[in-house]
Amino acid sequence: ADSTNNNYSLFFLSIMHSSFLLRSIIAVVSIAQSCLSFSVSAPGPSVSSLLDKYSETISELQKVATDKYPEVAPSDPMFFLRYCLKDGTSDEEKKTMLEYNLQWRMNEGKEIVQAAREAVDKAISGGSWDNAPVRDMAPHADIVNKYITPSQCLTTTLRSGDLCYCIRAGQIDDVALMSEVSLEQMTDFFLYCKEVNAIVANMRSKSSDSIVEVFTANDLNGVKLVGGDATFRKALSAASTKANELYPSLAGPTFLLNLPKLLGALVKLFTPLFPEEVRKRLKFERGPLKDVDDLVDISGGELGNADAREKFLNEVDTLLEN
Repeated sequence: ADSTNNNYSLFFLSIMHSSFLLRSIIAVVSIAQSCLSFSVSAPGPSVSSLLDKYSETISELQKVATDKYPEVAPSDPMFFLRYCLKDGTSDEEKKTMLEYNLQWRMNEGKEIVQAAREAVDKAISGGSWDNAPVRDMAPHADIVNKYITPSQCLTTTLRSGDLCYCIRAGQIDDVALMSEVSLEQMTDFFLYCKEVNAIVANMRSKSSDSIVEVFTANDLNGVKLVGGDATFRKALSAASTKANELYPSLAGPTFLLNLPKLLGALVKLFTPLFPEEVRKRLKFERGPLKDVDDLVDISGGELGNADAREKFLNEVDTLLEN
């Protein structure tokens, strides 16, 4: 399953094209600025206390949903609480954002939302998580699953209880993949992954009484500096942009891992220009996941590798402390 702020077109032809890199970094920054919520260095207030604090606003948002969009109005208070936690928005702006989301759920997002809900229900029906239904019910799964597997893309749980969506774009044959699907189809697939992660994050927020966010770890080891399919990157970008509008207060920090050395050097030139709060949310690091051959190794399942997972969790904790 997944989700992710995955719109990072961090590719360039030469150092003469550093302006393209700067535009890519600015895109990452703009997303990070829209995703700020609780500090990652300290636990936030409990879900129960937040539901009580924002009970009036939640009731108003629920009324908007049930009055105008009864067919798709969510019953889960966590869905509405995340709008309340969106910094810098008025109550009217929250209602506008909510209506935009519900209109999407009634129309172009209807099948995505229904499939994600059914997939999660099947995944937990046996008492433990079964990822097979989530993969099988994804849009265009018969094609996409040939190229994107848990070895390259998975979501795992951190010690904090937050989810971490990990992706290795450099190990995906995007040229072959995009020869079989359209930009819209690929975007739908990524939005489905984000919807699944949102459902799971809300479920776990309620069960743990603590807000669960979705972190993103982009392992750029092996990414081609030249080549690849631009349409695939456009799909990642489109899904990330849409997700920022559909899932307020869900995204946690973004880790950009194992950048090629030249790219990493250029990033260091621009990072000091970012606002402090953005720097807290964007983490550039070489090392984490570098020695992991298969992302399944860091999962907590039976197929995972306990040593590899422990090392990854330690590395994430260190990143969050710095």
